Amino acid sequence: MLLKQIQEIHEQSRGTYGWPRVHAELQLGLGVEVNHKRVARLMREAGLQGLYRRRRRGCTIRNPADDLATDLVNRQFTVDGPDRLWLTDITEHPTAEGKLYCAAVMDAYSRRIIGWSIAGHMRTELVIDALGMATLRRKPDKDQTILEDYSQAC
Repeated sequence: MLLKQIQEIHEQSRGTYGWPRVHAELQLGLGVEVNHKRVARLMREAGLQGLYRRRRRGCTIRNPADDLATDLVNRQFTVDGPDRLWLTDITEHPTAEGKLYCAAVMDAYSRRIIGWSIAGHMRTELVIDALGMATLRRKPDKDQTILEDYSQAC
C-alpha cells in the first residue's frame, strides 16, 4: 500500500520528486508516518528516481596569454547622462525544446533595456545583435559610450 502511494506521488510530480519530497508529501500531505529511509529504499527497489538539475558555473574560458582590457568603469555604475554607460549580460533559459539564450543591453542612466537578442546558441552573434539593436535605437555619439559586461563586473 505504501509503495502504491509513493508511485502515485512520484507520478503526480511527473517523475521529478525524489525521496525527500515524496517523504514530505507522505508525512505532511497525507499524514502517513513513515521513515525517510524506508521511502528511499522502496523507491530504489521500484526503480523510481527524482529528477535533479545541477547548475554549471561559468562558461567563459579565458586565454591566460591574452591581455586584460582596461576597466574604464571601476565599478562606478552611476552616470550623469544617457548613453554614457551601457551594461550587457546573457541569461540562459531552459525550455521544453532546449536552452534559449537572451543577451540584453541596458543603459545605466535610465536603467532601461535598449537592445536584446534571443537565440538557441551563445555565440558572438547573440551579443552583436543585441548591441546592434541598442545602437540603432539610441544612435550614441561616437567614442562617448562605454560598454561593460555586467556579469564580469558583479
